[in-house]
Amino acid sequence: MLALFRIATIRKTVLCLSAAAILWGDSSPAAAAGHSLPPVSGEAASSKENISASRKELYDQMSAATGIAWFRFAAIDQYERTIAKKKSGSEVQTKPRLTGISIPAPVWCGPLNPDQEDQSPRSISFFGGFGKDGSGDGLADPENGADVLYSMARHLMKYGDSASDFSIGVWEYYHNGRAAQRVAQFAKLYEHFGRLDLSGSAFPLPVGTTYSYRSTWGTGRSWGGARIHEGTDLFTPHGMTVRSTCFGIVETKGWNRYGGWRIGIRDIENRYHYYAHLAGYEKSVSRGDIVTPGQTIGWVGSSGYGNPGTQGKFPPHLHYGIYRDRGITEWAFDPYPLLKQWENREYRALKKRK
Repeated sequence: MLALFRIATIRKTVLCLSAAAILWGDSSPAAAAGHSLPPVSGEAASSKENISASRKELYDQMSAATGIAWFRFAAIDQYERTIAKKKSGSEVQTKPRLTGISIPAPVWCGPLNPDQEDQSPRSISFFGGFGKDGSGDGLADPENGADVLYSMARHLMKYGDSASDFSIGVWEYYHNGRAAQRVAQFAKLYEHFGRLDLSGSAFPLPVGTTYSYRSTWGTGRSWGGARIHEGTDLFTPHGMTVRSTCFGIVETKGWNRYGGWRIGIRDIENRYHYYAHLAGYEKSVSRGDIVTPGQTIGWVGSSGYGNPGTQGKFPPHLHYGIYRDRGITEWAFDPYPLLKQWENREYRALKKRK
């Protein structure tokens, strides 16, 4: 136990010295500490758990070196990861790394830099580029996770230490209000739970109760003009409990002329979970609150298709939809496969408990 305490103390001392060096000079975190940051290539972490642990260690070290909370690094990194386009064939990334932040060459090297593959910190700085050396190897490599995080940190440090300062720094980087909102939401989730792994799910209705559903994706709608059904309808008695399907943050709550009393929850994968036609909400759940899988958020009703308060134009049911944000656009996809997966998982868990 004493040995573990000594190791922790030494590690904390090294990180604090690194932080001091950063604040007093312009050296990299690794160079200031006299050691290398953890490996950032995909080869260093063969499992999901190892990758998560390695990311967290990198965030912690960069946090100690710069004074920026680890969950803010994690939020930016996760946002970039959720909007990254899948590459195929010859476009597959050749240098995998822990971080998902991708900075365009003109931004990293400087727009007027004649060498758009420049990795020299001095020439990059001369041309007003974003890139810095965060790993202590003398290079500012846009494929090195430590370099990318340190470069982002130096940008954010120009705006201050508070949450609002952080949001301003994020907006100044992306110039996109939606991006700033997502990063703030992710930071709040990571800070609240204190960990990176926010996986976990629940079926939106209590399993074992009376309900029925089938895939209704893409069918036509009878009200509100030409549009398709972007979700799954789960038919169940009026007043049935509606539960959060994920760890997330309440993004919207209130009346929608199509969905009636509805609530929207954003998860850490940048998916928006939409629950519509409710009879009412759980009073303790408000916009901006954090919810967990299985937590009660409201009750099934038949609201919608009109002005606030319209009820009874269709049988009671929960409309559940799910949307993915790709940075510029947000699009719906069929939630039916996920619903079946979550339902089956909960049934298996119930059988094991019995």
